[in-house]
Amino acid sequence: MLLSSKKLELELKAKLFRGLADTSRLSILETLRTQPLNVSEIVHATGLRQSNISNHLGCLRDCGLVTSEQRGRHIYYRLTDDRIDDLLHMTEEILSDVANGVYQCTRYESPTEPYQ
Repeated sequence: MLLSSKKLELELKAKLFRGLADTSRLSILETLRTQPLNVSEIVHATGLRQSNISNHLGCLRDCGLVTSEQRGRHIYYRLTDDRIDDLLHMTEEILSDVANGVYQCTRYESPTEPYQ
């Protein structure tokens, strides 16, 4: 029984990280780190198309990473938990130490520009 609960925990962690592994979803999460925004503001901040953002916001909302709130005619989105911002911050710290190795990794897609 312990083995199956540990396996489920690992599968849920992997699912979370797969959700975070999309550049569009990460871009949206990054823009929501400081304040709630509506879709138009997220479009402006990220440069992504509105339909793309709406699709990814649905995914992020379904997964519990963002929440929405109606304010007049607009819906504003925000991170559901401050620890998501903490996770993104820790990722930046780790990446500053291991960026070269991540960039050179051949097992995953590489960014188009090397990190300095």
